[in-house]
Amino acid sequence: MNKKAVLSLALAILMPVTGYLLVKYFSSDAVHMPPRFFYDSVVVTEKNGKTVSDTVWHKVKNIRFTNQLGKSVMLDDLKGKVIVIDFFFTRCPTICPGLARSMKRLQDSFVKNDTIVQFISISVDPEHDSVPQLRKFADRYNINHDTWWMVSGDKKEIYDFALTELKASIADPGIDTAFIHTENFFLLDSNHIVRGWYNGFDTVKQAKLVRDIPLLMLEKDRKAPSIFREFIPLLPVIFVGIGLVFVGLIIFSKQKK
Repeated sequence: MNKKAVLSLALAILMPVTGYLLVKYFSSDAVHMPPRFFYDSVVVTEKNGKTVSDTVWHKVKNIRFTNQLGKSVMLDDLKGKVIVIDFFFTRCPTICPGLARSMKRLQDSFVKNDTIVQFISISVDPEHDSVPQLRKFADRYNINHDTWWMVSGDKKEIYDFALTELKASIADPGIDTAFIHTENFFLLDSNHIVRGWYNGFDTVKQAKLVRDIPLLMLEKDRKAPSIFREFIPLLPVIFVGIGLVFVGLIIFSKQKK
């Protein structure tokens, strides 16, 4: 093999491998997915002779409410949807009107693709927040009742849901557990796993929430990965093989001449 052939072979091997490594390096952090925060357990299994650990992330339990239209609704009704939750009460004179306006801006941001996200405002004062009160409060902000539920229910279940399932006291350490009043919006993915909390009065956080909602809809289910994912570790070998074939064809062509 002459020097030109050796150089061609080296380039054919080096260029695709270098390209693969560059693409992998610069694309690894190109998209920052919203993280998961709370886990229930870690399952350790054996796979192909190797020990593999898999985190079981905390999935919030299903809970039933009554919304502003008097309908019985629950989280399990929202299969495949991202969920944004906040807490309020209709007699609130302080932060609740501001949070409602922030939620309305969020709803307006997804008016053209409103099937991907559901907004839920949960009353922390269910004894006073009857269906007519919820409807009156909702109509004040001219909301879409289909994609934004203002709900009430059993007070103990609601407080347990906020503190135990959403971990509201971790998201807001200053929260009063006797009367939950937080400025945070809580983001759940379509599997009902907490993926973040965002201050409803912070425009930067709200802009991030607007970006994170569609990202979660594009997220692949790790338990059902694409078949192409299995070929990723083989890409360098495939590139090298293509390079060798290419060089072989060049050498064969020269010898034939």
